[in-house]
Amino acid sequence: MGQEQKRTGCLSRRALTAGLSAIATLALTSHGFAQTAAKDGGGLGTPEAPVEIRMIANEAFAKQWQTSMVPEFNKVYPNIRVKIDGVPYAELLAKSLLDVTGAKPTYDIIIADDPWIPQLARTGALLDLKKGAGQWTKPDYDWADFNASPLAAGEWEGVQYGVPLRSNMLLMFVNKALYAKAGLPAPTPSLTWAEYVAQAPKLVQDTNGDGKIDSWAVDTYFTRDSLTPTIWQTILNSNGGALLDKDNKPAFDNAEGVKALQAHIDLLKFAPPGASSHGFNESLQAFRQGQVATLFMWGSVFKGTAVDPATTTLTPDQVGIQVMPAGSRGPGAHRGIWSGAITNKSEHPQAAWALLQWLSSKEGEVWHANALGVFPARKSTLATAPEQAWLVPVYAALQQAYDTSASGQMWRPRLAKSDAVQQILADETSRAVAGQISADDALKSAAKKIERLLK
Repeated sequence: MGQEQKRTGCLSRRALTAGLSAIATLALTSHGFAQTAAKDGGGLGTPEAPVEIRMIANEAFAKQWQTSMVPEFNKVYPNIRVKIDGVPYAELLAKSLLDVTGAKPTYDIIIADDPWIPQLARTGALLDLKKGAGQWTKPDYDWADFNASPLAAGEWEGVQYGVPLRSNMLLMFVNKALYAKAGLPAPTPSLTWAEYVAQAPKLVQDTNGDGKIDSWAVDTYFTRDSLTPTIWQTILNSNGGALLDKDNKPAFDNAEGVKALQAHIDLLKFAPPGASSHGFNESLQAFRQGQVATLFMWGSVFKGTAVDPATTTLTPDQVGIQVMPAGSRGPGAHRGIWSGAITNKSEHPQAAWALLQWLSSKEGEVWHANALGVFPARKSTLATAPEQAWLVPVYAALQQAYDTSASGQMWRPRLAKSDAVQQILADETSRAVAGQISADDALKSAAKKIERLLK
C-alpha cells in the first residue's frame, strides 16, 4: 500500500514540478498551444485531432468499463479516446499515489476507493471539481441530487475532489427459502441484532433430512482482511459508537467496542465449518450455493448472487437484500464508494471531466445501473422504476442504507492515514477472531497503535 509523502519531500517535489511546468509552458507557448490549453483545458478533441485520456481503476471492473462503458460514452463524445488500465485492488492505492505525485503523471483520472480520497488529496495532486472544473460543468448536472453519503466520499476538507461512480454499501443478503425451511419469517429492515441472534440457531439445519447439518445461519468476513473490521464497525455504529472522536483519537476501546467485536466473533457459532478463514470469495460462494441463510456483504455483488445463473444456484425470488440488523441507534450499513478524481496535472482536464460528469450524470447513472447493474448515487435515479426487476429491492435497500450511513457516519476513517489505520484494525481484530487474544485486548492494542500513528 502507498505511504503518505513526507512534508519535505512534498515541498521539494512540488518545487521541482513547478520548475518543470514552467519550462513546459514556455515550450508549448513557442508552438502556439499554451493559450488554447489554458482556455479550454485541452478541449474535447475533433475528428481530425482526437484527444486521449487515461484512467487507472480496479481490475475488477476496469475491463467491463473499457468494453461496455467507453463505447457508450463515445456516442456522446466521439473525439475522446479512453484507455483504462486495470490494477489489482491491493496495488491500486500505491500505484495511484506514485503516479499523481510524479512530474508528469500517466493518468488523467484516478478511481479511488472510499477511504483513499483524503490520502490522494493530501498530496495536492487532485483537481477541485467544483471550482477547477466548474467552467465545464453542465447546468443540469445538479450536485444537490446526489445522496449526501456517497457524494461525501469524494470530499476532503471542504473540497470536492471526486464524484461517486460505483456506489457500494455493506448490506444483508437473505436466503428466504432457508428462513422458510426453518419456520422463520423472512427478515425485514426492522430486525434487531438481538432478534437475529435469537433466530440464528434455528437456521443451522439439515435441509435434506439425511441427519447432517448442511446449511448455516451466516457467513461474512472473518479472516484477516482490510475489510473485515467493517463488520464489527457497523455493529458498533448501529449502537451509536464510533471509531474516532472529534479529535481523531480512538473511541472504540471501551465496553461498546468490545461488545461489537465480540458480536462479530460470535457469528462464527452459526457459520459453516472453517468460516474463521473466510473472506470475500469464500463467504460469497457459500451463500451462492445455498449453504447460508444470511450474508453480510457488499451489495455490488447482488446481481451475480441472485440473478446470474452462471455464478449462483439461487434465483431472484429466493434472495432478499436490506440494511444490516439494527442496534440501539438504528439499522446498520457501511459505505464503500468508488469515486472518480482528476489529477491537476492532466493535459486534458476538460475531457477527463466530460467522462466523469457523463458517467455520474442523471442519464449516465440510469444507463450504468440498467446496463451493468452498478449502484446509483442520485436520489432521482433511486426514485425511478428501474428497467430490470431485480433492481427494485436493491434501490429500496440502497436509499435506506445511504440515509442510515449518513446519520450514523458509517464509513472507514476519513484521514490522510486512513489506509494505515485500517490495516492496524485488520491486524489486531483478526487475532481476536482467530481466538489468539480477547476482544478487549485486541481493541486496546489497536487503539494504542492508532493513537501513535495519528500523533
